[in-house]
Amino acid sequence: MAWYRSLKIRGIDKKFLDIAWGRLNNLTKPRGSLGMLEKIAARLVAIYEDPFPVIKKKVSFVFAADHGITEEGVSAFPKEVTAQMVFNFLRGGAGINVLARHANSEVVVVDVGVDYNFGVLEGLVMQKVVYGTKNFAKEPAMSREEAEKCLLVGYNLAREYLDKGYNLVGIGDMGIGNTTASSAITSAITGVEVEKVVGPGTGIDGERLKRKIKVIQKAIELHQPNPEDPLDVLAKVGGAEIGACAGVILACAEKRVPVLLDGFITTAGALLAYKINPLTREFMFASHQSEEPGHQIQLSYLQLKPILNLGLRLGEGTGAALAMTVLEASLKIYREMATFEEASVSRENKSQ
Repeated sequence: MAWYRSLKIRGIDKKFLDIAWGRLNNLTKPRGSLGMLEKIAARLVAIYEDPFPVIKKKVSFVFAADHGITEEGVSAFPKEVTAQMVFNFLRGGAGINVLARHANSEVVVVDVGVDYNFGVLEGLVMQKVVYGTKNFAKEPAMSREEAEKCLLVGYNLAREYLDKGYNLVGIGDMGIGNTTASSAITSAITGVEVEKVVGPGTGIDGERLKRKIKVIQKAIELHQPNPEDPLDVLAKVGGAEIGACAGVILACAEKRVPVLLDGFITTAGALLAYKINPLTREFMFASHQSEEPGHQIQLSYLQLKPILNLGLRLGEGTGAALAMTVLEASLKIYREMATFEEASVSRENKSQ
């Protein structure tokens, strides 16, 4: 049995949900009046298995990789942008850097498959598995062994940070062409038609969008990825950064730490993690609803409700960084708000 199939992941214990709701329903407010904040707080109590959990240290992983499928003209930007954006991340000038600073989250930039030789570069975690995937319109994106290595990159890196006391994780991506790979993964796993999954990505429309749909349809027909074998899907039509995101989710579920998905790309990784072990879903939070049409299909399949809906479609982990502040707010309400008894406030009149 593959290592990722034998991970010891336990689901949420209802006992801790009961503890959380017992306190939430005793706070000075009408029951349920703080809506999703209350549900988030209850889930966090159950994930951490702590009646009064504290978020200690936060980390935002940004996995970067290139995609051979860009040869098919499916993206508005040239693949060189992937490496250029890695330099921007390291300089602190990208959207994820700004929002992570706002959320007080460390940003960890990881080269898992960029088609560029960075050499030794301060601040860049070098875990390159491939110099970009192959063009999956013609051949599998990766070998199965390479796909498993991508999974391990995310898993091992997350374990390293979790062992250092980080207990809230966000995942993000950078890779020109990765909405094409994510669309292929999503269609293969959910069974939803390609044309309903594919969106504009970095901003394509018209004939290029039609081409993108046809390229993915033909690739799925050519490779026949097995939806019950997520490594097969990842190897045939996936991307290195998507595999790494799945590995992070596996590690977080194993270590009982919440993981914030970003948008379409990272949720493609979540689909892979879910197919490896469905219990991983209990540790995932959908940070926002992306403008990519396939993202709603992914979230529906995973039965996850997005925390925010701000029309985001940047990626990089920006939505996940924003949502970190909401998770923190939910726990502040849970921990710091007074109970009826503490505040000497009368409860609701249930006799009427």
